This record gives sequence, structure tokens and C-alpha cells, in this order.
Amino acid sequence: MFEPKHFVIPQFPAGRRPRPAALPAPGLTRRAAGARHCGSGEAVARRRRRRRRKEGKREEGREGATAAGSGVGRGRVGRGRGTAGAAPSPSAGVAAPGPGAAMSGTSSPEAVKKLLENMQGDLRGLSLECRKKFPPVKEAAESGIIKVKTIAARNTDILAALKENSSEVVQPFLMGCGTKEPKITQLCLAAIQRLMSHEVVSEAAAGNIINMLWQLMENSLEELKLLQTVLVLLTTNTVVHDEALSKAIVLCFRLHFTKDNITNNTAAATVRQVVTVVFERVVAEDERYKDTIEQPAAVQGNSNRRSVSTLKPCAKDAYMLFQDLCQLVNADAPYWLVGMTEMTRTFGLELLESVLNDFPQVFLQHQEFSFLLKERVCPLVIKLFSPNIKFRQGSSTSSSPAPVEKPYFPICMRLLRVVSVLIKQFYSLLVTECEIFLSLLVKFLDADKPQWLRAVAVESIHRLCVQPQLLRSFCQSYDMKQHSTKVFRDIVNALGSFIQSLFLVPSTGNASVTPNQTGSNASGSTGSAQTNPGVLGMGGGATVLPAFEYRGTWIPILNVTVQGSAKATYLEMLDKVEPPTIPEGYAMSVAFHCLLDLVRGITTMIEGELGEAETVNQTTTETTSLPAQASERQDLQSVSDQSDKELVNRAVWEEMVNACWCGLLAALSLLLDASTDEAATENILKAELTMAALCGRLGLVTSRDAFITAICKGSLPPHYALTVLNSTTAALSSKSYSIQGQNVQMISPSSESHQQVVAVGQPLALQPQGTVMLTSKNIQCMRTLLNLAHCHGAVLGTSWQLVLATLQHLVWILGLKPGVGGALKPGRAVEGPSTVLTTAVMTDLPVISNILSRLFESSQYLDDVSLHHLINALCSLSLEAMDMAYGNNKEPSLFAVAKLLETGLVNMHRIEILWRPLTGHLLEVCQHPNSRMREWGAEALTSLIKAGLTFSHDPPLSQNQRLQLLLLNPLKELSNISHPDIRIKQLECVLQILQSQGDSLGPGWPLVLGVMGAIRSDQGESLIRTAFQCLQLVVTDFLPTMPCTCLQIVVEVAGSFGLHNQELNISLTSIGLLWNISDYFFQRGEIIEKELNKEEAVLQKQAEEKGVVLNRPFHPAPPFDCLWLCLYAKLGELCVDPRPAVRKSAGQTLFSTIGAHGTLLQHSTWHTVIWKVLFHLLDRVRESSTTADKEKIESGGGNILIHHSRDTAEKQWAETWVLTLAGVARIFNTRRYLLQPLGDFSQAWDVLLDHIQSAALSKNNEVSLAALKSFQEILQIVSPVRDSEKPDTPPAINVSVPVVVGTTTATSLGRSFMRTDSIGERMGRYNGSELPVVTDEIEDLNLWWAAWNSWYRIGSESTKPPINFDKLTFIPSQPFLTALIQIFPALYQHIKTGFSMDDLQKLGVILHGAVSVPISSDASPFILPSYTEAVLTSLQEAVLTALDVLQKAICVGSENMQIMYPAIFDQLLAFVEFSCKPPQYGQLETKHIANAKYNQAEWVALNYVPFAERSLEVVVDLYQKTACHKAVVNEKVLQNIIKTLRIPLSLKYSCPSESTWKLAVSSLLKVLSIGLPVARQHASSGKFDSMWPELANTFEDFLFTKSTPPDNLSIQEFQKNESIDVEVVQLISTEILPYANFIPKEFVGQIMTMLNKGSIHSQSSSFTEAEIDIRMREEFSKVCFETLLQFSFSNKVTTPQEGYISRMALSVLLKRSQDVLHRYIEDERLSGKCPLPRQQVTEIIFVLKAVSTLIDSLKKTQPENVDANTWAQVIALYPTLVECITCSSSEVCSALKEALVPFKDFMHPPASKVQNGES
Repeated sequence: MFEPKHFVIPQFPAGRRPRPAALPAPGLTRRAAGARHCGSGEAVARRRRRRRRKEGKREEGREGATAAGSGVGRGRVGRGRGTAGAAPSPSAGVAAPGPGAAMSGTSSPEAVKKLLENMQGDLRGLSLECRKKFPPVKEAAESGIIKVKTIAARNTDILAALKENSSEVVQPFLMGCGTKEPKITQLCLAAIQRLMSHEVVSEAAAGNIINMLWQLMENSLEELKLLQTVLVLLTTNTVVHDEALSKAIVLCFRLHFTKDNITNNTAAATVRQVVTVVFERVVAEDERYKDTIEQPAAVQGNSNRRSVSTLKPCAKDAYMLFQDLCQLVNADAPYWLVGMTEMTRTFGLELLESVLNDFPQVFLQHQEFSFLLKERVCPLVIKLFSPNIKFRQGSSTSSSPAPVEKPYFPICMRLLRVVSVLIKQFYSLLVTECEIFLSLLVKFLDADKPQWLRAVAVESIHRLCVQPQLLRSFCQSYDMKQHSTKVFRDIVNALGSFIQSLFLVPSTGNASVTPNQTGSNASGSTGSAQTNPGVLGMGGGATVLPAFEYRGTWIPILNVTVQGSAKATYLEMLDKVEPPTIPEGYAMSVAFHCLLDLVRGITTMIEGELGEAETVNQTTTETTSLPAQASERQDLQSVSDQSDKELVNRAVWEEMVNACWCGLLAALSLLLDASTDEAATENILKAELTMAALCGRLGLVTSRDAFITAICKGSLPPHYALTVLNSTTAALSSKSYSIQGQNVQMISPSSESHQQVVAVGQPLALQPQGTVMLTSKNIQCMRTLLNLAHCHGAVLGTSWQLVLATLQHLVWILGLKPGVGGALKPGRAVEGPSTVLTTAVMTDLPVISNILSRLFESSQYLDDVSLHHLINALCSLSLEAMDMAYGNNKEPSLFAVAKLLETGLVNMHRIEILWRPLTGHLLEVCQHPNSRMREWGAEALTSLIKAGLTFSHDPPLSQNQRLQLLLLNPLKELSNISHPDIRIKQLECVLQILQSQGDSLGPGWPLVLGVMGAIRSDQGESLIRTAFQCLQLVVTDFLPTMPCTCLQIVVEVAGSFGLHNQELNISLTSIGLLWNISDYFFQRGEIIEKELNKEEAVLQKQAEEKGVVLNRPFHPAPPFDCLWLCLYAKLGELCVDPRPAVRKSAGQTLFSTIGAHGTLLQHSTWHTVIWKVLFHLLDRVRESSTTADKEKIESGGGNILIHHSRDTAEKQWAETWVLTLAGVARIFNTRRYLLQPLGDFSQAWDVLLDHIQSAALSKNNEVSLAALKSFQEILQIVSPVRDSEKPDTPPAINVSVPVVVGTTTATSLGRSFMRTDSIGERMGRYNGSELPVVTDEIEDLNLWWAAWNSWYRIGSESTKPPINFDKLTFIPSQPFLTALIQIFPALYQHIKTGFSMDDLQKLGVILHGAVSVPISSDASPFILPSYTEAVLTSLQEAVLTALDVLQKAICVGSENMQIMYPAIFDQLLAFVEFSCKPPQYGQLETKHIANAKYNQAEWVALNYVPFAERSLEVVVDLYQKTACHKAVVNEKVLQNIIKTLRIPLSLKYSCPSESTWKLAVSSLLKVLSIGLPVARQHASSGKFDSMWPELANTFEDFLFTKSTPPDNLSIQEFQKNESIDVEVVQLISTEILPYANFIPKEFVGQIMTMLNKGSIHSQSSSFTEAEIDIRMREEFSKVCFETLLQFSFSNKVTTPQEGYISRMALSVLLKRSQDVLHRYIEDERLSGKCPLPRQQVTEIIFVLKAVSTLIDSLKKTQPENVDANTWAQVIALYPTLVECITCSSSEVCSALKEALVPFKDFMHPPASKVQNGES
């Protein structure tokens, strides 16, 4: 459509013209009126062309030339501001006071008087002027004067009268004007104005005046004065209506289009004022009639444009005026403003705008006006916009068929102003139309529109953006309707894409600027610096301009507006015709401010409303919480309305945010990235922050997260790999949103940074990467982020995760590390070698750290849900950090853990709600393989627990056990973690808790103790040491403060430390603690017992209610006893610990404790002690000992040397076994009075004996020996005495007599709490009220017999030799055997009454076995005396003692006991045999002690000689006492003695010891001296028959021993020995031979033969010649001979038998001599010259001497006693002797001589035979 600068108002042909809006003024025909108004169309055109030619170029620019001073800027005139060169406004010329002013200022008498004078003056002047030229006028003037005077004279109200007659009064002046004489005209107009100002002009007069003015106008006379007059007329009163009014307005319009600039401008101003006046009248009229409410008639459609009859007069005028303005702008003919010749659109639009802007209420109140808006204004605007819409910059005209009209700046700009007003004021009326306008506005921002158009459009949008309520309405009207354009969203998105396009499209704004215009643009300041963008030349330096820079596009930021107001630049350029030059950055700056104002407006509005809603809600909840009274129902009603309203509101708020956030975010993110100015950055960040907070408050998670992500991204270096952020943006960027059909993508931040780098650090990443840089903008963003979290934490919800993740990374890059309490401090440079911080940041760091801490401190003000969000976020951050720290030992990020700690610490007052998630996570952290991570996890957890316990909760912890347990529970959970560093922290925490809270732990004790108890041996020394420290503290300080139920746990824990094998000292000390604990139990026994019983009752009740059995260890025992039993059981466990020292200590403690405090136990509990504690312990020790390792242990750890007696595990266990067994035995001994009444004492006794037996039989000398000691101990037990036999003194036991401590009457608790010794206690009991328990004696005997059986089993097993031997064969030691045997006497005392022969036999076996055991060569030097000393070993002593005890018992015993004598003799004799025949020990080879080498594993036989000799002495002794005893006689004891003695006697020199045979001989002599008479006595009974041959053999073996005396035997010794032989022969001669008749014949014969033999054949073959005389045992031979002969030839031959024996003896003797001689002779002959052996020579000499002796003896004997045969035999020797004469040996010769001499007595003459009779 062709758009002329001016347009001619089309004329209607006659008859077709519509009816004018008002009737013509009277006096003019309608036709004339029409013609005058317009003239013909052609004439108008001609006139215009002419004027143009005259004015040339200047005229062309009338509408908008740039010459500022030309006065064409009508807008400014219109606003009454005037311009240079314009006429003064009418008010300057003539005052045009309003109606009120007229009433007050012009009606006073003086004013009236003055008016009259002035009028008369004017009229006189007029008549003078016209006197010559215009007589009619003069006349009229003069009549006028008369008229005035008349009126003044006649009327009191002069002004009213004047007004009434005003037509007449005015007439002269009108006529004056008609003269067209300037001077007259001026005078008249002034007079008329005076009248008008006094409001004395009637309607008719006014019409006349206007007609007159019209004529003047048409004649172009006094144009300015005319305008003034019109203005005065219209403003002073309301008399001008309808057509007169329209005519007056047209008049002004016409004057506006004159050639004179001043007139034009004045006219324009007048038009504006007049239009305003017209509408002001409407307002005034409405005000007057506002109380009379009318039903407005329905507005008709277009059927009749002038059906405005319903309107009141002023409204009707305004309506017609406005309607015609629309017509004129649309270049249509006006209906009412008849006579318009030309009009400009720009002026029309300005008028429309001013009316709409100034009088919105008129349009809103009157439907007719609303109708105009809808039907006329909006279509008009839309139509006029079309060139702007269609135009595309840069599109070639040829391509489109019709040429596209270029947008025209003045109109376009005014249209936008109109649109702004329409939207602002009439939005509610024009919903649909506004939708179109807004869409158009959005389109104008397109990149293909001219720069100026975009700038103006942005300014318009800015105007909307500062009106949040309006934006809200858009949202409600469009965005929230189903099928409507999303206008609000589009506006925001359009701004976003507009900003984006400014960066992406190079600015073409300056392309159209011609050089001469540069610098005249609105912001001239930037124009001068265009050449060097961004830098203003200033003196010497250069300041950087604030600007945006993005991918090389640099856009300065101009200070275009004040925050919150839309002050436009280009929308106000009403005087410009050409599009102005837009300075670079202007559009961007406006758009930027649009965004900021938009955000500020929306958020302020919504938050305000939200705040109201919340306060209403609070009051509501308060109201509803009260009971609803009748009066309140109303309120409740309003409340529900309120909530509905709030729902509606909330929907609107959410929609607003949803509609705008994407666009805002895209734009703000881009601007943030591009901003190089701190203030701009701050504004952007503030906008993002407020949006994030708002979204959070409305619960719009996606948008909230998006804004937060943007801030987070801004805080981090570009392209920083942070998964949380990237995933969020990915989600966002996939939602690209459409603006006007174009897709707009999120722009990713550009990597070019024009920011100052303030820090360089390491990124927090799994793989080590290069460094990253932080700029000041990053730090600024970080501060915003902190601010956001600090102020809006409550609405962050899940986005805490984003915020915290980002902060964590920043903190990491800046190298902040957590310190005490979780606050972050700048780390040392060492930790981050690549962290470089500028001083700027260095000073900032403490601040940042402080803000960070404050941020978490402020979490105490968050509500519970938000707090949980925060905790969850921190936990998941921490989980990520943990994942990252897996598998490497790099420094982990501890941010999350530190902040969890901080958060926990400040939220202590509601710790319960966050404790579980918080500690649950920290426990996970504590299990992390990275030590630093773990350390912090533990630090945080323990700090929280400590803080939680010290915090003053409400109610206090002491009354809130649940909370206390909750707080302590994580401490216990830490025990499941195996890392030692964590456990150290845990224990340090426990230690601190104990030191600070120990007294108030109460129900928390089990947990705390559990922590100590959870330490395992494998967890390192320091850990155990710390835990133990805690335990020591507990035992020393806190036992009295803890509940008694926990004491058992203390015992268990102490016990468990004993079992730790890391540190021996700890184990030993813990055993000490157990002793202290037992002491504590003892001292506070009564209190503990009461409390435990109370607790037990409660538990019992609970168990019954639940129907379950109360289950606790050692149940049936009372609870206090259970406590003791637990203690004992623990000590019992320690007694079998692998370490010997622990076992030893525990054992001692256990038995001491039972000994010292056992009396506190109930009687029945002892049963448990015995069976469950003591025997159980014995079993375990026995098992461990028997299976212990026999390997040698080199050293005891470190440099400790181990004694050889402990250098194997087996030896160490042996010690334990010893200790345990001894302890148990001692308890049995000292507490038997308690144990025996228990009912199963005999079983216990058996078990004890069994243990003693197995220990005694163990293959360990130490154990076995100790077992026997224990055996001895239990044998010292005195049986309880019957009352009747009660002695006055305590029973004598080998125990020191005890002191009785105090008295022992039973206390109220039924037991005494005092220590006593076993006997003292028993005495106390006996002296007290109770009677002693009398045990059945039979039962007692059974016990002792059980002991005897055990002893027998031990003895028989231990002394039985093994079947085969090797190096490791165990052979019992001497001390063991000694002890074993030493037990017998004590045992025998208890069983002597029933001791039978069988038992004696058993005893014998054991004694014999014991004595037979050899000893090892190692031990021999200690046990054996040197071989030469005849000393008994203690074992041998013991054996003899045992037999002695028996023998003494038999002695005083009953008859039937005495049959045991022989058995004792047998036993002793068996020992006697050992002297010559040491006993064999199985197959073992023993060495003689003299040959044994010390320190070799050899076995040495004992020196049995002293033992055997001692036994022999005992035998002799005993025999002397018992020889006549019947049993001794019957059992052939004498024979046995002889038989036994025969062995050493026959060995004689071969005996191991010389003393043996000597003792044997002397003993034999002693025994025989006693025994032979007894034997003779019993000769007839035959009981001794078998003894005699034995005796004979014994003599024979001794006197004629086969053993040769040793070579070194001295002569004296030999003689001494010979004398012993002689003694024996003498015994025979005195004790045996005299009683031959009581003695068997064979025996006597044997004796004889023996004596014979002795008399000859007793020489020894090895003596030197010198000794030969002595060595021949001549003395012995002599005695033999003499005895022989004495008995052979004695006169008193008592029996024939004796004589026979003598004869036989002699013949044997002689025959023997004969043989020797014969053999000698033979040998002598054979040997020739060689001498015979010495032996033979000696023999022959002896025989020769014997022969001589025999002959001597025969001679001395009574002849009748010598048998004839004998003599014959003697004489028969003679020839043989003679034959010997030839021998060469002189000795033989001399002996021969002696033998031959006695034969002289046989030289008788032969005589007759004498017959000797034989008997």
C-alpha cells in the first residue's frame, strides 16, 4: 500500500456524503459549509503542489527532518514542551484559566467592574479605528457601548446578564474581524478573548465566534491569534459542542498545515491541547453523573456508525473526535471533522497514542469507546504494521512480483508506541488483538528486520517486561489456554534468540549510516570510539569498556536504563524521519535489561504472592486448629476460597516459570559466557540465582536444576568434565525449543576466555590430567553458587547434588583441604604441587572457606526434608569420591565427608532425623581402601558421636536412652571394619568419651564395652594397646557407675584382652584387671547382688509374658553367682591360652580368686564351679598338654633365652598342667566340707583322681611329679569328725593353724561376705549355729580305696617297662618314683583296715618296679652318689620306709595281718638280690655308672649295693624279731634267706661290691644263729627239710668260691678274708655238727666232704713264691682238717651214721692225695730237664704237707676210733712217696722229707693179722 507523507482527505460527491456529525453554524448553508471546509479536491491538490515547489527540499522533510531546531518535532510540542522557534504556547499569550479560576478570579466586584471598563474601552477603540473606513462597524461598536452600560445598570448579576446578551455584545467585535484589517482584527480578537476568559459567552455567541474565526483562517489572517482564541474558547468553558467544536478543531488542524513553521507548530500544540480538553470534559462529565447509574444500551454493530445517542454530550463529542482520528489515520474521510483538507499519519498516531495513554478510563468505562478500540484502532494498527512484517532485509526485489514497501521509521515507531499503550492499558479488553500485537513484536526481533526496527521492538518489549502483572496476564490469557499461542514463552524465547542472533550475525546496524550522520546518533559517546571497539582513549591509560564477547563478536554494554524502568531512546525520537543509527551494543544492552527486569519482576511478584499465600496459610492453620464456632464458619469459607485462589495462583506461577525458563536460561547462559564485565556477570548470576530459587520454591525441579547447572558450569573451567552437570545439560539441550518456528539450541560455552585467570589447579578426576584454570568469573559464579545454597538451601532439594558437586570440584582446584570440624582451609603447597593461586584469590580463600562453612552452618535453619536432601547429596558426592579413590592412593576429595561432619555438628538439636543416613554413609567411608578417605570418615564419625554425647539435648540424654544408644551405635558398627587406623580412631573416641562422659553412659555401656571387646588379636599392637587403655580406665574408674548388668560384659572384655596374643604384657595386665574386678565384686557384693536380682526379676517377668525360657549362661545359679561363674569361666579360658606366661598368671589368679572369694557363692553353685569350671579346665589342659608340640623353641621372641626346661611347647604346657592340677587339688582339700555335701562328691573325686592319674602317667617328668604332689595334698584331707568324737583342738593336719577372721554367723543374705581360710572357716561354721555335715564313713572309705586304686594304677603303669626301646622312650624319673612311693604311707593310714594280701602283692610289684627303673645319664650326677659311697637314693629310702610302715603296722596288727610277714621277707630278699644281680628294666641296656658318659642319652643302672645291703640288714633285723612266728616258719622264710644269701656268697670276689659278700656272711651267721635252733625245733615237722641242702650248697659255694681274688688284694686283706672263712667253719663246728642227729644225714655228709675239700684243695694258683705260705689258706685248711678230724675221730661217736661219715671222709682224703702224687710223678718224668709249672709244684707240696698232718692227727686219735682200712690207705701211700724222691725241686724235696719222717712209726715187724670189726 502506498504510504504518502501527507494525504488529502477524500471528498464525497454531492448526495453520497454521509450526514455530518454536527449541524453547520447558523447563517451558513450546508453546501457553503462543505465548500469552505474543503474546497474542491483539485484545488487542494493544486495548492499543495504549489507550496511544495516553493518550499523545496525543506518542505519534504516536514514530517521528520533531522534539523533539530526546525520545530517540526510535533511530539514535543504536543507534550507542551515547545521547541526553539515555536510560538509560545497559548497559555503564554493569554491566560486560559480553567472554569474554577474564572468563577473565583473573574466574578469579584472589582473584576466585573474592570471587565466592564475594558469592554467599553475595547468598543471605543474599535469605533475609533473604524470611524473612517467601516462606519457600520463604528455604529455597532457604539451601540455596543450603550448595550453594555444598560446591562450593567439593570442587572445585579452582571456576568449572567452579559452572557445572556453575549451574541449582541460580541457582534461589534465579529464585525470588526470581518474587516480583515490586521489592527482591527487583533483588537477584536483580544476583546473576544477577554470575554471568553470571563465566561460571558453563550453557546450561540460561541458559534458565531467560531464561524468568524473560520473566515479569518481561510483568509490566512492572524493565524497565531486565531489558535490562541480557539484554545481560550475551548478551555475556559464547555459551551462549544458538536459541530461548533468540530469546526474549531478542524480550524486548528488546517492551521497546522500552513506554510509558516511557527504557525504549524503552534497549531499542532493547540490540536493536542484541544483533543485533551475534549476528553477531559468526558472525565468531568462522568464524574458529575457517576452516582446516577444507567443501564448502558447494548452497542450496536457496524450497522450505524453514529448510533451514539446513548452517550452524554461531552462523551459524544469525544467519541466523534476519536472515530474521525481513526478515519484520518486510515486515510479515510472524517465523519465529524468536516472541512479537513489534509492530514499526516504520524500526527494522527501521536494523537491516538496520547488519548489512549491519558484517558484509558474513558475507553474502559464506555462500551461505545471500547467498541471503537476493537473495531477501529486495532485493525488500523495491524494494517499499518504490514510493511514491517513483510519486509526482509537483503531480499532482492526482483524475486517477488509486487515491490515490497520498506518500513517507515516514524510510523513504525509511533505504531509501536500505540501498541505499547494498547497492551498496557486495554489488555483486558483486547485479549485477542494483543495476542496479535505481541506476536508481531516478537517477529520484529527477527534477524532479517532492519536494525532500527529490532531496536525499537526491543524497547517496546522492555516496556512490557517491567510490568510483571501484565506478563502474568499474558501467561494466564495465552500460555495457559489450550489452543492459544504461547505468547509469554515466545517473548522470552524471542529475546533469547535475538541475543543469540546478535552474537552470531555480524552487526549491520552501521552499514546504512552515512558519514555525515555519524556522531549525531542518540548515544554519541560511543560513536567517536567506533574505530577501536572496547577501548576509550583516556589521557594516558585505557579503560576496558564493559562488553560481551563471544566467538570473536565483541558487543559493548551500554548503560541504557535504570533498573526496573523502561526508558526508551528510539521510541521517543518523534522528530526523526530517517531511521536513526543504532549504536553498537544498544539492542543487546536493552535486550539484556529486558531479561534482567523480566526475571526481577516475575520473581518479585511471585515471591510476594507466595509470601502472602504462606502467611494466609499460617493464619489458616491456626484458625482451623481451633474448634470451629458458628462465628468462624464464615472465616472457614473464606479460607477455602483462599486455597482455591492459591491453587489458581500456583498454576499461573508455574506456567509463567515453565514458559520462560528455557529461553531465559539459554540467553543468560550465553550472556554469562560472553560477559567480560563484573557488574554484568553479577546481574546475570543474580538473575539465574533468583530464577533457580523461584523454581525451587514452586517445586519445578527441571527448571531449578537447569539454572543451578548453569551457575555450576559457570563456576568451573570450560569443558570441565563433571558428570553431574553434563548429564543435566544433555537432558536440557535435547529439549531444544522452537521460537517462531526456528529451532534454537542451547549454546555451549565458548572456550575462549577473556577473563583474568586467578587460579591454576588440578582437576578432580580419576585419571591424572593437566592443570585447569579458574578465572575471576569462575570465582564470581562460585560465590553466587554459595549464595544460592546459603539463602535458598530449603528449596534446592535434589539439586544440592549439583551445587555440592561443583563446590567440591572448585574447592579441590583451589586446594582447600578439610580441617578440624570439617571446615575447609587452604591446603599446604606440598599437597597440590600444580596449584597456583594469585594473591587476589589467596585473600579470597579464607572468605570462600568461611562462606562454605556458613553455608553448612545455615543448614540448621532448613526444614527436615531439605536437610535430608542435603545429606543425601553429600552422601552421593562422597560415594563418587569413594569410587574415584578406589584402586589408587591418590589424595581423595574429602569435601563431602568434611561437610557431612559440619552439617551433623550444626544440626545436633535434631540429630535423630539425620543420624542414620549420616552415620550409615560415614561407616561406608570408613571401610574405604584409601587411607586418607578412611581417616576422614572415621574423624567425622567420631567427632559427631562425641559432639552428640556432649550436646545438651532436650530431654537430656540421661532421660533419652534411645537417643543415647542411637548415638553410640555407629561406634559399635565401626568394629566390623578391619582397617587398624579406623579402629584406632574408634578407640581414641571411646577413650575420650570415657574421659568426658564416662559417668553418664548408663545404658550405653554395653555398646562402649562391645567396642573394646571387638578388638581381635590380628589387629595390631597399638590398636590392642589403645583398647586396653580404655578397659583399664573402665575398671579403675567406672565400675561403680555402670549398671551391674554390664559387669558381666566387663569380665568378658577383660577376658578377651587376656586372649589377645599380640602383646604379652596386655594379656597379663588384663588378668590383673580380672583380679581387681573380682575384688570389686567382693567389696560391693551386697549392692551388686540386690541390683542383679532386681534386674533378674524384671527379665523373668518379661520372659514369662513372652512365654519363653529365660536364657543366660549358668542359668539356674542366682545372677550374682553367674557373674562369678563368668569370671571363673573367663579365667578358665585364659588358663588354656597358647602363651605359657598367660596360662600361669591366669591359673594363679583363678585359684586365688576361688580361694579368696569362693565363700560368697551359694552352696549349690559350687557344683557348677567344680564341673563346669575346674574339671572343664582340667580336661582342656590335659588335652592341650598331650597334643603339644615337642619341637624345640629357639627363643622366646626378641633376645629372650628360654631355659631348657621350657624350650618346647610341651614343656610349657606341662607347667600349666601342674599349676591347674595343683590348684584343683588344693580346692578339693580346702573346700571339701563344702563339696562333700553336694551329692556327687564321689564322682568328682573319681574325676579328680582320674586327672591326677593321667597327669602322673603323662610322659613328662614335671607333670607326673606334680600330679603326685597333688595326690599327696588330697591325702592330707581329714575326714569330717563325728560330733561325738569332736576333738577340742582343730584336727592336726600339716597345715599351719589358721586364724579365724571375725565370726561367721550367716547374714541376712544367707551367706557371709568375708574371707576365711578353709579350716578357720570350718571352725567358724562348727562353732556357729550349723552342725557339721557328718559324712558316712563307708563313703569315706570308698573315697580312700578309690585313691588306692588310682595309686596302684599309676604305680603299675609307670613302673611297667616298655616293650621296645628307642631314643624317645619315656622312663619315669627318680623324683617321680620317690614321690609315688612316698604317697603310700599316707594312703595306707586311710586303708590299713582293709589292706589285704592281694594289696600287698600289688604293692610289692610296684615297689620292685620302681626300684628297677634306671636313670638317664644326664640326671645321674644329681641323683646318684659317687659309686664309692654307700648311700641310698631317696627312692630306695622311700621303698624301705613303705615296707617299714607296713611291717610296723603288721606288728601291732591283728593275727590275720601277720600272714603278711613272709611276703615282706620275699620283697626284701628280692631287693637283696639286686646287690649281685641288678634288676632288668625290660629290654633296656643299662650301663654301669662308672662307664656312663655324662650328657649322652644313655641309661645308667643305679648302684643297688647300698640298697640291697640295707634291705639285708632289714631282713636280718626283721628275722630276729619274727623267726619263731608261725607264718615265718611255715613259709620257709629261713630257706629263702639262705637261698638269697647264697648268690652274693657264691660270687664272693665277683660281687659288684666287696662289702656285699662280707655283709652276706655276717648276716648269714646272724640268721643261722637265730634260725638253726628254730629249725632243729621243727625238725620233726619237716618244714625245714628243704633248707638243709640249700644251706650246704651255700657253704660250699662260699668256702670254695669260683671267683679269684683281685690281683691287687693285699696280704692283710687276704688274711682278713681267710679269717671270715674260718668263722664259717667254726659255725659249722659249733652250731651244726654237734647236732648232727637232728640234721639230715646227707647234709652232714656234704659238710664232711666240704671240710675234706677245705683241708686239701684250697690253694690259690696265683701267688708269688714269697707269699705262698700265707696264700695257701693254711689256717683254713688246718681248721677244716681239725674240724673234720675232730668229728671223724672223736671218741663220742654218737651214732653209727656219724662214724660212717668220718670214715668216708678220710678215705676220700687219702685217695685224693694218692692221685695227686701219682700225677706229679708222671709229669715230672715226662718233663725231663724242664721245671714243672709253679701251680703243680705248689699242689704237690700242699699234698705232702697234708699227709704229714694226717698222720700226726691219726696218731693223736684214740686207736679204736681209727678204722683199719684207714691205716691201710695211709701205709699204701708210702711207695708213692718214695717214688717222688727223684724230683728236682728242692721245695718238694723238703716237703717230702717231712712227709716221710712219720712213717718211721709204722716200721714194725710184721705181726699176725688183727681183725677190726665194722659197725
